[in-house]
Amino acid sequence: MLNHVLVATDASEASDRLVDCVRGLRRVGSRRAVLVHVLNVRDVGGLYERLKQLALPRLERQKQRLEEAGFEVRIEIPLGYPAYEINRVAGEHRCSLVVLGSHGESLMTEALLGSTAYAVLHQVRIPTLLIRFEITAGNGGRRCRVLCEDLFGHILHPTDFSDTAERAFRYLEHVVQHTRERVTLLHVQDQVRIAPHLQYKLAEFNRNDQSRLERRRDALLKHGAREVNIEIPYGSPTGCILERARRGDLSLILMGSQGRGLLAELFLGSVAHNVARHAPLPVLLVPAVR
Repeated sequence: MLNHVLVATDASEASDRLVDCVRGLRRVGSRRAVLVHVLNVRDVGGLYERLKQLALPRLERQKQRLEEAGFEVRIEIPLGYPAYEINRVAGEHRCSLVVLGSHGESLMTEALLGSTAYAVLHQVRIPTLLIRFEITAGNGGRRCRVLCEDLFGHILHPTDFSDTAERAFRYLEHVVQHTRERVTLLHVQDQVRIAPHLQYKLAEFNRNDQSRLERRRDALLKHGAREVNIEIPYGSPTGCILERARRGDLSLILMGSQGRGLLAELFLGSVAHNVARHAPLPVLLVPAVR
């Protein structure tokens, strides 16, 4: 299900850290990887061959790191527009997961998600794992830390029981079968939808959704999950998911990228969009079938 990984790299120190995170995907059955460094046609001009040769040594070192972890690896350095080329290469090689780096809040608040990652998310047809970079200043320079320690140690799975959320749950089952780690299932009772006219039915909604989450919990336990918790907060879906993510005991958010009630043409739903931008930990987004 996650056998073939596309890793978007820019041949930088940060992307070296990203590659180290990808090594951890061996735990969930990843076996092949393609390292893609797109030289932006807008910026390169006639220097493509020269820039390609300059990037190759670092990409070869990244390739070696993945091969040491057991991956079969190839390198692609296309010329074009990054978001388009990443999606094209993913389709050409039948990749099952795209891995991207995204900037953390400590880098720049106006660009929490890099423009390339943002564009890819709106076009990609396969699951996408966003790995958060944290850039800090100190000791006379800037340091990069990648937030992917123990990537599958405790997974948060927000669900609204939509078709896309069900598809995301299939991926969660796959991950749990391989890792046997902890999971928290989260369903937010949307205050905007419920208040004020359906407030009297909140207890009924909670009972019904508790039952649905318990069935998912039982399925995950059968797949070997070490522990499965259920949480049903009341409030804003985005706010509740982010508040839960910031408590510090989670390692990954795995969720669908389009929920109920969104226009069909909106590939990335507003909740997933905001979680991807602001969550302080990696996010694995599973798109709707298109």
